Amino acid sequence: MSTATGAPTASAQPTGTPAAPLAAAPPQTTAPAAATDPASPALPNSRPSRASTAPATTPAPDGGSARRRAFGWQLRFAVLSLIWGFSFLFIKVGTQSFAPLQVTLGRVTFGTLVLLTILAIKRERLPRSARTWGHLAVAAFFLNALPFSLFAYSELTIPSTLAGICNATSPLWGMALSVVALSEDRPTRRRVAGLGIGFLGVLTVLGAWQGFSGTDLSGTAMALGASLSYPVGWIYVRRTLAGAQQSHLSMSSTQLLLATAQLALVTPLFTTAPTDFPVVPLLAVFALGALGTGFAFLLQYGLVAEIGPTTAQMVTYFVPVIATAAGVALLGEQLSWNTPVGALIVLAGAALTQSRPRRSSPRRGTDTDGRTD
Repeated sequence: MSTATGAPTASAQPTGTPAAPLAAAPPQTTAPAAATDPASPALPNSRPSRASTAPATTPAPDGGSARRRAFGWQLRFAVLSLIWGFSFLFIKVGTQSFAPLQVTLGRVTFGTLVLLTILAIKRERLPRSARTWGHLAVAAFFLNALPFSLFAYSELTIPSTLAGICNATSPLWGMALSVVALSEDRPTRRRVAGLGIGFLGVLTVLGAWQGFSGTDLSGTAMALGASLSYPVGWIYVRRTLAGAQQSHLSMSSTQLLLATAQLALVTPLFTTAPTDFPVVPLLAVFALGALGTGFAFLLQYGLVAEIGPTTAQMVTYFVPVIATAAGVALLGEQLSWNTPVGALIVLAGAALTQSRPRRSSPRRGTDTDGRTD
């Protein structure tokens, strides 16, 4: 899911869930982000020096080490897909014993503790600029507090499988919003077609031809609203924090810390403190935060650094598949034919909205930014 925890990389594109960075969520829009659950922090506006573009003189690695590295990132990619895919199951289990806001507060709290621990181990600091904290507070609301809460409330009335599929619409919302908000994102016929196909998939999932019977519209609307919140947050971050000099870890830790503070203020106003703490729901909330919101960021950040945001964001397309399989196999949720068919249509449309035309190779003697040697 777009489960991202920090601010996005300036050059990447989100996922969703949950991209996430990227605190979870599904990654996942045409706004800049690394993969799904929303949250790789903004990268500084830096580029390699001219010297760094010279051919490497070190010997090429042997085939065995290259294969080991390839297997390494593929394994981490699979783990990230599983973590974000199971996040919707964890939400469903958590809300069986705790109020949705309490599940969300526990989620961001455990995720924050993971990132702050890593921050302390690496001896990095949180940002010092009040301006950065202000912008990250807005990002924390749109990328963490709001979507996480909406997903938790939605799963009171809709299956976790449907919530996971709704999360996959985040790239569609992102493409539509970026055309309006980001002047450099011009629509192409392919991307507009992807947008139309994607929303046709949503109607298929919901069974529009039968009057949406059997579907809780309020819960579905909240899940779709959560998916819309991610690209809103990514676009805001891209406009305000794209040149920030702090590290991904520092920015994401601050963002999650602020989301925790926001929810800590709101949750007591709308819920009563739980009187007991059942083990399974409590473990589900812990896994949702520590794994899906904290550890997932570290995985995603490493993948973006190693294989680039384009490949890393493909995790978005595996999340709804895993969420559906987990909901059916472990929670016994019912699945009609239109749900998987509609999900495939949604993913096909989302893939088209993320496609880019191939760039022709630069002429000899000219850098990719237009400078000549």
